[in-house]
Amino acid sequence: MAQLTCQKLCIGYDGKPVLQDLDFEVFAGDYLCIVGENGSGKSTLMKTILGLQMPISGRILTGDGLRKNEIGYLPQQTVVQKDFPASVREIILSGCQGRCGSRPFYSKEEKKLAADAMEKMQITPLAKRCYRTLSGGQQQRVLLSRALCATQKMLLLDEPVSGLDPKVTAEMYALIHRLNDEDGITVVMISHDLSAALQYASHILHIGDTVFFGTKAAYLNEFPQAWQKGGEVK
Repeated sequence: MAQLTCQKLCIGYDGKPVLQDLDFEVFAGDYLCIVGENGSGKSTLMKTILGLQMPISGRILTGDGLRKNEIGYLPQQTVVQKDFPASVREIILSGCQGRCGSRPFYSKEEKKLAADAMEKMQITPLAKRCYRTLSGGQQQRVLLSRALCATQKMLLLDEPVSGLDPKVTAEMYALIHRLNDEDGITVVMISHDLSAALQYASHILHIGDTVFFGTKAAYLNEFPQAWQKGGEVK
């Protein structure tokens, strides 16, 4: 049974579609990369999956034990968010808020989740540092740790390496791959970097003028020029 199913999905703003008749399924352990032209609806799709905005029509279903409040999310950062004056530990713990309900404090289990997430992201020594003093790569590791506190099942990542230098980008991709490959966490990631998507993904969803969903092998069979092109999605 699929963890996530989109059926005849139509998304957009103010009733105006940007993407229509979209059908795809994501199963436990998949690594799905969503690629496409700017303005094709990638971020809108992710926000709709998360319930941050309503679809115009169609259905989004969760299954295989996954609930919508168990999806971890790493959005694109704004300039204001990058300057947030809180400690690394405080920000990561805030990822547990969905587990707390009406409790005004974090449990031992939730504090352990935060500690484990920091360990996985190799940022434990930064726990007491102020978030605004960190480098871009360190901030992304903090936000990925926060997303891990919300889930052990599925991560939605919106351009997680945007603005990072090549070395830090490679490190982030390796960390995300390890979460998928070793921890079995399903990854759904928006990316402009087609070469990276084709390196790590098990499945590709290409949206825009051309819509494609399938395995990486099927994508390369249908678009053999994709591997040679690499770089930015056009």
